[in-house]
Amino acid sequence: MSTIKIIDSAGKEELFSAHKLERSLKRAGASNLVARQIAQKIENQIKDGVTTSEIFKIARQELSKEQPQAAVKFNLKLAMRNLGPDGFSFEKYVKQLFVNYGFSVKTNQYISGRCVAYETDIVAEDEDTVYFGECKYHNQAGIRVDLTVCMKIFAAAMDVCENYFKDQIKIGKKIIPIVITNAKFTTQAIKYSECQGIKLLGWNYPKNNGLEKMIEVKKLYPITILPSFKSYAKEAFGEAGMILAKDLLEIKDIENFSKKIGLPVSKITILIKEAEMLSNSSAIVKSF
Repeated sequence: MSTIKIIDSAGKEELFSAHKLERSLKRAGASNLVARQIAQKIENQIKDGVTTSEIFKIARQELSKEQPQAAVKFNLKLAMRNLGPDGFSFEKYVKQLFVNYGFSVKTNQYISGRCVAYETDIVAEDEDTVYFGECKYHNQAGIRVDLTVCMKIFAAAMDVCENYFKDQIKIGKKIIPIVITNAKFTTQAIKYSECQGIKLLGWNYPKNNGLEKMIEVKKLYPITILPSFKSYAKEAFGEAGMILAKDLLEIKDIENFSKKIGLPVSKITILIKEAEMLSNSSAIVKSF
């Protein structure tokens, strides 16, 4: 085991784990050999006090030399944080996520309860289930969704379920409160939610079946994951209804699209090529 002390995203000290880094690289699509070589190389060159973000940057650079497709995927967590600066884009992203999994979705709804009305970020419904609840976006590393968020959505569920969702209940649909985040959950939030029947979807939660896996199965990468995507283009693409990288592949007339959003054809062409690379990469996860 390594004795090198590194600083994690929350500012806490921990021992560097080459195995953990290797596992992350392989999740992004790196071969066993490449992942092992990069992890060993980084372990040999870092010193006490290096941050996980610095390690991530080095690993991504090394991976891009060997397997560019995997390097792009390795950037997923940062790409999700870059959807901001606020949570509005994340809500739109979550909507597209659920739509691609066969749900009909409404966002920013006021739902009436027995006592009061609640504003909810998302209501997603398929033939068996209705999820309703909160989208919690964070643009800084190390932040976790805590117990108070889960208690709030459970209280709302107790008030609205038998009133607002009575028709769905009559035909046997399950009504499940949900909290969705691009971050992680505290231990207390998880414990409470498991006890109260609240669905949590976040980074690596549920374990080995979290948000990142849901993204990978259907290649629902945010447009911000593309190497050539710049922050100044968020508004232009957002207004055009493009929040997924694969949305770029639906562009039929690049010149007209270029005029519509005010970005050069050359930049859009590069982004399309990068989106094609992601689309043509093989999925790592086999099921969700």
